[in-house]
Amino acid sequence: MLDDARLVTLIGPGGVGKTRIALRAAAAAKEGFPDGVRLAELTSLRDPELLPHTLCSLLGLPSQTAEPPMDLLIGHLQDRRLLLILDTCEHLIDACATFADVVLGQARDVTVLATSRQPLDVPGEHAFPVPALPLGTAVELFAQRAAVVCPGFAVTDGNRSQVDALCRRLDGIPLAIELATVRLRAISLGQLVALLEDRFRVLTGGRRTALPRHQTLRTAIDWSHDLCTEAERLLWARLSVFAGSFDLGAVRNVCGGGALPVNEVVETLIGLVDKSVVIRIDGSDQEDPRYRLLDTIREYGADWLAERGEETRCRERHLDHYRALAQYLEDRWCTSEQVELFRRVDRERANIRAALECACGWPKAGREALAFAVTLGHYWAFGAYFSEGRRWLVRCLEQVPELVAERADGLSLLCYYAVRQGDTGPALAAIQESRAVAERLGDERLLARAAQYKGWINLIGGEVATAIDAYEESRERYQRLGDRPGLTMALTEYCILHSIGGDRHRALALADEVLDLLAEQPGECWLRGYVFVAQGIAYWRGEDLAAASPIMRAAAGLKYRMADKDGVIACLAILAWLAAGQGRHGRTAWLAGAAEELGEDLAGCLIRAPNLTGAYEHARAEANQVLGTTRFERLRRRGAELPVREAVDLAVADADCMEAGAAYVAEPRPADGLTRREREVAALVREGLSNREIAERLVISKRTADAHLEHILGKLGCSSRWEIATALDGGRTP
Repeated sequence: MLDDARLVTLIGPGGVGKTRIALRAAAAAKEGFPDGVRLAELTSLRDPELLPHTLCSLLGLPSQTAEPPMDLLIGHLQDRRLLLILDTCEHLIDACATFADVVLGQARDVTVLATSRQPLDVPGEHAFPVPALPLGTAVELFAQRAAVVCPGFAVTDGNRSQVDALCRRLDGIPLAIELATVRLRAISLGQLVALLEDRFRVLTGGRRTALPRHQTLRTAIDWSHDLCTEAERLLWARLSVFAGSFDLGAVRNVCGGGALPVNEVVETLIGLVDKSVVIRIDGSDQEDPRYRLLDTIREYGADWLAERGEETRCRERHLDHYRALAQYLEDRWCTSEQVELFRRVDRERANIRAALECACGWPKAGREALAFAVTLGHYWAFGAYFSEGRRWLVRCLEQVPELVAERADGLSLLCYYAVRQGDTGPALAAIQESRAVAERLGDERLLARAAQYKGWINLIGGEVATAIDAYEESRERYQRLGDRPGLTMALTEYCILHSIGGDRHRALALADEVLDLLAEQPGECWLRGYVFVAQGIAYWRGEDLAAASPIMRAAAGLKYRMADKDGVIACLAILAWLAAGQGRHGRTAWLAGAAEELGEDLAGCLIRAPNLTGAYEHARAEANQVLGTTRFERLRRRGAELPVREAVDLAVADADCMEAGAAYVAEPRPADGLTRREREVAALVREGLSNREIAERLVISKRTADAHLEHILGKLGCSSRWEIATALDGGRTP
């Protein structure tokens, strides 16, 4: 059907294998889609208005733009030939139908493969009702799953009739078959068939007629539920409040208590995993495994939770848990825990959304909801989730018209996200109101933040003198408050201002000041990365490329570690024009390809500063002229094909890209045969640092540090780290 239609929808009740079939079909058809296959898993998405935002994130579209997400999507898809899978559409049916309809009309080379319990009802849709498994296939599935439960189990001539009878009774529904096989841990195959027949005989009144498929599955789930202990049933119900996956800590905090003591939660969860009610989705070697419920299982649990009258209380505990997690990140956003905490919160993005939705829905709790949204301020900034952050803030601010601190904080964040997207009109209106509220309250912290973000607006607008005044005011207020994180962020932005359009010497002095403030937090990456970028630009403006290049390479490593895509793009672009300044046009070409492949809005990543965007375009044109268009395009395409990790590693390693051989060659070596990077590693060896410490200091992987050390040992003819130190000191004992 994918060969003949641009919208194919797999239809059927839960548990029939729609997702599995969609993925198998996509794998078989992928050669027909040169721009790839993208899977949008929509199970955990509850808000239909967030569908365009979710798809933008999936496709890696620029975050630094105020363009409506749907327009951004269509603009991206119009010149691409790809297959987009929308998995589990039924709870977002109108939003998915609207999106599919627009895609069919405006992106003529894009094909949509959807899975749903009902058709999208869009003109041009080809619906495929997923049939039950044929008897032979159903028996094969049963045999596979039974062998997992009872090692050595096999379908034989002696038991085939029983297996056939069971698979027929379960209508060949994969999920029903999988749930049934779990019973083989406790009873024989004959007993399993007999018990199943008894249950269905009650439902059909003794008639030898088949139930509808959805009722067959419900019956199989009912049976699994009946065979659970009371504690397992209660945990099953409470787990239904989670969106997407969850970890053990969340299960304890949200589901423990009352009839299910916290100290019994783990054993109860293990029981549900053993019964295939809960699925573990991480490998067995993971220290912090994650779990999930299939949609059909979750919906069943939600019905029971409502019937028990526990839904409100359980959702409150879910909200409390994820609000506390967000607060934990907010309290430590400028520490060495920053990266790990961001990743931890980001893994919970679906649950954060569900908790925020819950907070917005409580009556007379607008301030609490807005406070929660404000708590997510740095999380949204770290992930560059500017559009989503603006949407939630606007929604929460509408519920809090009073002149309170939460409103001023929300307006300040709204300004920051808007200005990061180049939307200066709304940003200015927001910060003006925020300052008015702060002045009315006489709140020094709010006034410091208002001045800081007003300076950012002036920076983007090229109003350097006005921006300097705003940042000086912000600096003074933060210093009076003793707010070290606030001061650090304000000075970082102030440093960027001077590096781009102000006094580059002042920029370098501010950079040193920020790095001193961060000295006690060596694992902080977000601000340190931006400070390194500012230093690199300042050195470049002073025509000191030898100083600019290593600091910019370090910035790229930090931004990659932070998963700051926009920051990585900016670093690769700047490194491209630094390479051109060094006459390394091959490096310029592949770096340009890598940067342009990562993001469509490269100018936005360079905050649309004319001197920065101009430098990039000039370097690109110069490389094209020096190399010739054919060679330049070949190298640029090679850079575009690099995985992000490899592109960053090569950029950090200061590699040149060549047209032949190994494709990458290091910089010219000094007399001792060591490259500059190897000399840096060797110097740190002399200081007594371990390979792991060297990797952290130079922002490289430990594997790369190990490889450098091996090369150094070989080139210097040394057999130990001690001998390296001695060799570097001219034979003297260090």
